[in-house]
Amino acid sequence: MKRVFLIVLDSFGVGQLPDAQKYGDEGSNTLAACLSTGLLQVPNLQKLGLFNIDGLSTNESFPHPEGSFGRMAELSAGKDTTTGHWELMGLVSSKPMPTYPNGFPKDVIDELSRRTKHGILCNRPYSGTQVIQDYGMQHIRTGDLIVYTSADSVLQIAAHEEIVSLNELYHCCEIAREIMQGEHGVGRIIARPFVGNCPGEFTRTANRRDFSLVPPQETLLDSLKQHGLETIGVGKISDIFAGKGISKKIVTHSNQEGILKTLELCDQEFNGLCFVNLVDFDMLYGHRNDAEGYANALNRFDEALDDLIPMLQDEDLLIITADHGCDPSTPSTDHSREYVPVLCYGKNVQGGVNLHTRASFGDLAATIADYFGITFPKKHSFAFPGKFSSFADLLFPNSAKPL
Repeated sequence: MKRVFLIVLDSFGVGQLPDAQKYGDEGSNTLAACLSTGLLQVPNLQKLGLFNIDGLSTNESFPHPEGSFGRMAELSAGKDTTTGHWELMGLVSSKPMPTYPNGFPKDVIDELSRRTKHGILCNRPYSGTQVIQDYGMQHIRTGDLIVYTSADSVLQIAAHEEIVSLNELYHCCEIAREIMQGEHGVGRIIARPFVGNCPGEFTRTANRRDFSLVPPQETLLDSLKQHGLETIGVGKISDIFAGKGISKKIVTHSNQEGILKTLELCDQEFNGLCFVNLVDFDMLYGHRNDAEGYANALNRFDEALDDLIPMLQDEDLLIITADHGCDPSTPSTDHSREYVPVLCYGKNVQGGVNLHTRASFGDLAATIADYFGITFPKKHSFAFPGKFSSFADLLFPNSAKPL
């Protein structure tokens, strides 16, 4: 029985990419921002080799790391959640998904209003926590939907749970997803329900739901599933892939819940991939420029590794990575174009191996495919055949390689 536990620390970048200036992200480094708080205490990640990754300026490196470690560059154009996760599964996006710095076009808004039978408020880039304070009372009086965006490729709809039911809000998002295709094919439509009686009391609830584009090509998830392997999506993974290639969906609403579900799965028998997204790093701390909160969340995840690592079985492979950056110390509250870490651990994994800098997140997909002994990518299915380079031979350099 072979199991891969792939955990995405959403937005945990480890330093700017060479093209960061093109994205307005020069100098971004999410890990460095957390270190600068003086609060970061992550002994397990340190032992796995986090601070031994190339390009880091820190005195925290571990003399004999127990894991293999490296960093990965994003080959895709963009820095959003959907693009990053798709590339982790071997799908490179050659064009960035559309963004709307001036709000959505009138014809899009008019069609959304006509089909949902709701008026539309805001329609411009906005902080998700601030927009409900500024438009919440008008929404309560009128029932109009609060529609806004950010620097990412998203259309977000906020509504009070007592004014617009969750089912109605989700239905409105489904309509928005149908409208936002083709040239307006944003990565995600996001339902943002909130509660409260007045500005200052309005708070978003845990009933967020994402409606993503369907991946335009097959991903590693499809290949694994076609070979009879399980593909378990924990957190927003299934939403990011619009359910495509996912054999089991487990919904969570926080890092803590995601970690608990992962620990439960460690105690279960399955053959395949457990793909986990821990969203709080991005949603609660990165976007809110809360470096101290981010550091403490990393500390809590590291503590959970005390429970997770001993539960790993002989042929299990643990991989910890990210999908982009979101430096909480910069003036921007948006994602940042950064390298992401890749930490690999298992009883058969060669410790102390420097994987150096990988040219694409897709190298991870190729490595997982090698681990399960399947061919990937299929040249007829992928836009960038030959771009991915598996590092399975570095992880399993001898006869213990479980292929």
